[in-house]
Amino acid sequence: MNRRGFLGAAAALGASLSVRAAPLVGHPIPDLLPPSRSRRVVIVGGGWGGLTAARHLRDLAPELDVVLLEKNPEFWSCPLSNKWLANLVETRVLVHDYAAAARAYGYTFIQAEASDIDRDKRRVITARGAIDYDWLVLAVGIRYDFEAWYGDDRRAIDHTLANYPCAFIPGGEPFALKKKLDGFKGGDLVMTLPPMPYRCPPAPYERALMIGRLFQSRRIKGRLILIDPNPTIPGFGRTFAEQYKDRIVHVSQARVKSVDPFNKTISTDFDDLRFDDAILMAPQQAGDLVWKTGLIARDAAGKPTGWADQHPVHLHAREDERVFLIGDLMGAVSPLFGQYPKSGHMANRLGRIAAREIAARARGIAPEKLMPESVCYVFTKADPMEVTRIDSQYRIRGDGLIVQTVKQSYDPNPMDEDLRWARSMYGEFLALKEQ
Repeated sequence: MNRRGFLGAAAALGASLSVRAAPLVGHPIPDLLPPSRSRRVVIVGGGWGGLTAARHLRDLAPELDVVLLEKNPEFWSCPLSNKWLANLVETRVLVHDYAAAARAYGYTFIQAEASDIDRDKRRVITARGAIDYDWLVLAVGIRYDFEAWYGDDRRAIDHTLANYPCAFIPGGEPFALKKKLDGFKGGDLVMTLPPMPYRCPPAPYERALMIGRLFQSRRIKGRLILIDPNPTIPGFGRTFAEQYKDRIVHVSQARVKSVDPFNKTISTDFDDLRFDDAILMAPQQAGDLVWKTGLIARDAAGKPTGWADQHPVHLHAREDERVFLIGDLMGAVSPLFGQYPKSGHMANRLGRIAAREIAARARGIAPEKLMPESVCYVFTKADPMEVTRIDSQYRIRGDGLIVQTVKQSYDPNPMDEDLRWARSMYGEFLALKEQ
């Protein structure tokens, strides 16, 4: 797929980012596929979790009909994309063919955007038609919560999407951001960070390092100003101060109160800032379909948390055991630490678990209690490169609560371990051979 194709996909995406739940269309909807002779699993979302679930369902339950729905024509990897922004990896490392993976593993891939779900009839609605399911896997990722800044001002939302992309969602956003960085000539580039939780917690800080590296290598007379509502991560703070003192200004624990994308101003708890250009990362929530299906968790006061309400171990929706909720859209799984890290590796492992759950239930077998794991490579220095590997392990303790153990290891002389890890993962869910 070329850049124009991705930008077109982004335009279509932008129109749905802040849509709240809406009723299903009243008139009959044609079938997207003919009725299946066997029971059918529909997977919505072709990221790391959805692709993994599709592949392993074919291995574990070949008697089931597996269909993957994805709005984008090609797979885009968010992991490694910060290096791509800094011209350290090529586009071909991140972009891959959905159809080839489907052929290799024997499931059906359909490029279509799911717009609604009728859980009573077990039916997924798309603009191209509807498709029935016996089990549904939602792996639709995140959406931006622009309401926190703009309320229902659609003009401000559209202007932000068009002019200040943050590239947390695959499609045209990464190319638009890369074009912005390649064309930046100087001044104050502001990057707002979302409050936790959000997709891949170290990613914005790694991106800041890569942008600082670009500014330095191109001798750009400009600053990257990070507006961060979260506490400072010590390793990144040291690097910002030691290597990019004149390039990166990190304002931590500063909540964005309002944004004026037209006059280029941001108001925080402490100050008002004007910017020349921006990367505006809004707060994040579970993707639109989780809201439309009524599967958002609520807190003790009954207020929506913004994230999915799934069983912490078996991953089905608490309100519907025919629907599985995996990946970055998931809500809290344990009172001991909250949510799983929203990483590609974690989504992959959750996709494996969902596949095993569905395969067992299809055969009338009690599913195992399986735990995921997460591996994340993040660059904590960019010149010279230094990488940190973050390993997260999980177990169920005696009282039934999930316990998290996190280990970090530092490598001052990386040898493309992150690339080898990514290619190994691609081999699993995209059927790619080592390059």
